[in-house]
Amino acid sequence: MTSTLNTTARRTTSADGTEIAYEVHGSGPALVLVDGALCQRSMGPARGLAEQLAAGFTVYAYDRRGRGDSGPGSSPYAVDREVEDLIAVIEASGGPADVFGASSGATLALEAARQGAPIDRLAVYESPFIVDDTRPANDPRLPEVVSDMVARGRRGEAVKTFMRTVGVPAPIRVLMPLMPAWKRMTAVAHTLPYDLSIVVGHQQGQPLPVGYYAKVAPRTLVIAGGKSPAYMRHAQAAIADAVPDATLTTLPGQTHMIKAKVVAPVLSEFLSR
Repeated sequence: MTSTLNTTARRTTSADGTEIAYEVHGSGPALVLVDGALCQRSMGPARGLAEQLAAGFTVYAYDRRGRGDSGPGSSPYAVDREVEDLIAVIEASGGPADVFGASSGATLALEAARQGAPIDRLAVYESPFIVDDTRPANDPRLPEVVSDMVARGRRGEAVKTFMRTVGVPAPIRVLMPLMPAWKRMTAVAHTLPYDLSIVVGHQQGQPLPVGYYAKVAPRTLVIAGGKSPAYMRHAQAAIADAVPDATLTTLPGQTHMIKAKVVAPVLSEFLSR
């Protein structure tokens, strides 16, 4: 099916002066989508979700800083700068807005809510935490390791290191450089340390700190894939337990890869209640 989305970029300015590009689809309550690692408006689940949700929501899909049409950042990277970027998009929507985040984007959305961002309702899909011993902890220095690879011009190695870390099978990692998306992934390899720094503190095989998400005020839906690894499903259960007004739902047969036709109806039902 040919997409009917208008993908013309609009721009808003974050608190540090960084221009953030976004596009708008549909009509109804504002819903902002927050992508995970290597994704942007033109590559990832955002446009598929927007197409599925545009009948009931005004969907805002944006390029996180350093990706797509957004600026590289007007100040040194910190998670707080990305929280400010998200707030800028929410404000551009007329805010407050509903927010959906996927993978590291889910962690970013949770952090924004924890800091009091103007979010009405929040939905998060598989924030990639490791909170028990069902998977080995990730190296806490991983953001610095990947950043060093990028600084030395080894962008492909940085992407492959990230893929190995998140469990992409070796045969796929070998084939990835032959695929059309490879150049676009290596082009944003410099943003991988951003995503890793957002999540690595909660990838050490330890429970979430007591009270860490106690200030997340929005009603929240935490989504897990039924075919995702045990560590991922356990992490979503831990997040749902930690957020005061949260519900956990597990989608049978789904993995960390978002299928818009499956996830969109779940979002629509939650956000319409």
